[in-house]
This record gives sequence, C-alpha cells and structure tokens, in this order.
Amino acid sequence: MKVSRIVIAGVTSGVGKTTVAVGIMHGLRKRGLRVQPFKVGPDFIDPSYHTIVTNRKSRNLDVWMMGRQGVLDCFASASEDADIAVVEGVMGLFDGMSGKSDFASTAHVSKILDAPIVLVVDASKGARSIAAIILGFLHFDRKLRIAAVILNNVAGQRHTSYITEALAGIVKIPVVGILPRNSDIKMEERHLGLVPALELKGVKSQMITRTASYIAECIDLNRVLSLCSITSLPDARDHDFPKSQARARIAVALDESFNFYYTDNLIALKRSGAQLVFFSLVKEQKLPDGVHGIMLGGGFPEVLADRLEKNRSMVRSIRRAVDQGMPVYGECGGLMYLTRSISGYKGEKKLRKMAGIVEADTLMTGRLTLNYTDAECSDSIFGNTHLRGHEFHYSSIENIAKDSRFAYSMRKGKGITGNQDGFIINDNSLAAYMHLHFANRKLPERMVLSCVRFSRR
Repeated sequence: MKVSRIVIAGVTSGVGKTTVAVGIMHGLRKRGLRVQPFKVGPDFIDPSYHTIVTNRKSRNLDVWMMGRQGVLDCFASASEDADIAVVEGVMGLFDGMSGKSDFASTAHVSKILDAPIVLVVDASKGARSIAAIILGFLHFDRKLRIAAVILNNVAGQRHTSYITEALAGIVKIPVVGILPRNSDIKMEERHLGLVPALELKGVKSQMITRTASYIAECIDLNRVLSLCSITSLPDARDHDFPKSQARARIAVALDESFNFYYTDNLIALKRSGAQLVFFSLVKEQKLPDGVHGIMLGGGFPEVLADRLEKNRSMVRSIRRAVDQGMPVYGECGGLMYLTRSISGYKGEKKLRKMAGIVEADTLMTGRLTLNYTDAECSDSIFGNTHLRGHEFHYSSIENIAKDSRFAYSMRKGKGITGNQDGFIINDNSLAAYMHLHFANRKLPERMVLSCVRFSRR
C-alpha cells in the first residue's frame, strides 16, 4: 500500500514535539485531509491530544512491544483510508533502548516506515549553535531522511535572523516553521508529560484546539506536504481480520482517572470476540449489567482518590464480581485501585481507601519508575507465555500480604517487588504494574476465553 507519511521528531525531550505534531495534524485536517495520527513509543497521553484534533484514534508504534512486523501491520491497518499519516516521535530522535543503538527509537521507526523526518529544535537558548546541532543530527546517521527543521521558542525577529544566517549555506534542508516564544499556548503538564485530555474540561480543553490553530499558522504546511513520502510501505502483511461474533461482555473503566488504553488493545479484544462496555469508577454506582469480565486500565487514580474512596457502592459491586470468580485485569492505575489504599499524593498522609481486593497498599513516592519490561508469565489469565511491556509510575506497593502469589517473573524491569509483578487475585484475574500491548494475539484471545468460561457458569 501507499500512504503519504511524515515523522515529527525532536532533538531532545521537551522541545515541543507534541505541540508541533498536534498543530500540523490540525492544520492538515482543516484542509480537508483525513489525518491518521501515530505516536512512537509507550505513551498513552500524547495520543489523546492527537485524537482530539484529527477525530481519529491515534495508534502507538513501539518496536520493543510490537516488533518490526507489528509496527508495519499497525501502521498499514490504521492508515488504509487516510490521506496522510503524521507520526509523533518519542524523546530525542536517536533515544531508544540503550546508547549502543537506535533500537526502539524514533529513528528506528522512521527507517521501518521509510518516512522522512521534520526535526523540531528548541532554539530558546542558542543562535549560531543551533546550526551546529542540526548539522550534527544530519550527519549522525546518513540512512535517515531528515527533510526539514522547525525552530521552536524563537525570541523574535533578531533571534530568527541570527539562526537563519547561521544555517545559510551550511544546512541544506529547509526551515518549514518558526514558532515564537509564547507562554499563552503552553499546555498543562504533569510528571514527564501532558495531562491526559480526558481530565481537561472547559477552557483547558479548548486550549488544545487554540494552540493547534496557532501552531499551524506558523508552519508552511504546503512545504510539509511536499516533503512527505508516498512510496510503498515495505513488508506490511494483509491486515484483514475475520470478524468474530461477540462471545463475552467486558466492562472497561474509562473516565478521568482510568484512561490509559492502547487503541490496538481494545481493537484486539473486539476481534477476539469481546463486546466492550465502558463505565466510570468515579461517577457510576455499580458495574454495567450482564458483563463477564472487568478491565481496569492505567491512569492517575491518586488525583481523584477522594472521589474513588467515597464511591463505596462501586467497590461493593466489583468485590461481588471478584467473589463470584469474574475475570479481572488491572494495569498500573487499575492495580492501585484494587489495593487497600492510596496515600502520599502531594505529601498527603491520609489513607484513601480503595477496593481492598489486593492485600497491599499503594504509596505515592514521587520517584519515577520508567522501564521497558520483559517477563515470563504463568498461572494467570494470559496462561504461560513470554511478555514484553513497559512500566511508568510514581508509586510503590507496600505492606504486601505474605501469601501473595505473582504471575510475572521479571527479566527486565522492576515490577511490584523488584523481580515479580502481577498479583494473582484468583485463578483467572491479575493486577500488575506492567502495561502490555496486545500485538501478541494470544493475550486478548486468552482474556476473552476466560470471560467466556465465566459466562457459562
């Protein structure tokens, strides 16, 4: 297949990749193009901004979790009816699994997709030196096609002149955007990234579109379009999947506190025969009727822990389901909710009572755990299998019951105990820090099968 495509990469983290990518996506959509957004790496938040401005679900491209073929297949499937695909990178262009290679980096994904790159540079603390930085990126890996540059946080016309004079005759690629320093368009942040779009209401939510419109006006979109690759996508497999009749209903928590789900995972569950029923742990009083399984994704339950604590009716509903043997899968934020309590958010000492299904407590530490993960899984909803995923959290699990059982033996990553992850709640339920990607098709199939078995009791 052929699809017009381009990658928006950064010199480092924090240079404004998401702001620029969202602006380009918004500007292209305003022109009437069907824009398919993507995000390199294990990120749940940036894709939520992509989705708002394109009105299409953003998809993740992660070589560690999906493999090269999984990246190609996902890209081809999602882009099939799109006019253009815009891929936002992760961290700096060459930052991946280690310093030894570009594996799992934006550069790696760009090569897999045979896609040109627009390099975003934060120019706020340099002038002539910016030319040296760009030149270094152009020469670091000649196999990459860095096609253009966007200068962000430029102080004014004089600053612009210094940089463009330095680039002239040295850097042979065009500058397709110059973004003035503007504190009025800064998006709200938390931890290492933006606040999830589902948490933003009213004026804050409108800021996303206003910012995107402003950025789009500062970029030469005609030039960007002219740079896009329209070559055939290499090695993408046939991505037509047979439609599976719904065999089980799975309740999926989706609200301000729980919204970290890969679009591909939800699609994979549907393909495996799941009917997904979305509900809110914050606002609703009980689980949806007639469900055969529960999925509690990641998020920031500590932010609304007081409201989650007060919703005891929902806690009782979930506890009844667990006692009946209903399969439950909790991931990171979902794990935190299933513990006895959450404490320590913003230094607060008060314990906020949670579901108490996992015999342990969650403590917000302020210390970041951020890793790709690799584990052997046994005795769980996913059966005996090898798992690859990632972990991202600012908490630890404390006061763990001595008779706790774990499904994951960690080869890479910290997990819950340092070498184990995945509390086994009952024979077909678990709660883990590790986020999984269902590129491994056995995972959604086994999860749905577990729910089907429960439905037949």
